[in-house]
Amino acid sequence: MFKNNVGGIDKIARIVVGIALIAAFFLTSGGSMHWLLLIGVVPLITGLAGTCPLYSIVGINTCKK
Repeated sequence: MFKNNVGGIDKIARIVVGIALIAAFFLTSGGSMHWLLLIGVVPLITGLAGTCPLYSIVGINTCKK
């Protein structure tokens, strides 16, 4: 559906940041940290999928294919 435009270090960084934000959501107590889960899902999904819609709009490609 989407062309791969996320590669290498960018992909790894997105996955690590996504997992860290989701873990921070579960490790913190209180209801005001729901944004961590919502924000953490986006880089995790784009890293795992290898495509970023914003990169497509702007014309950035970090994939070395």
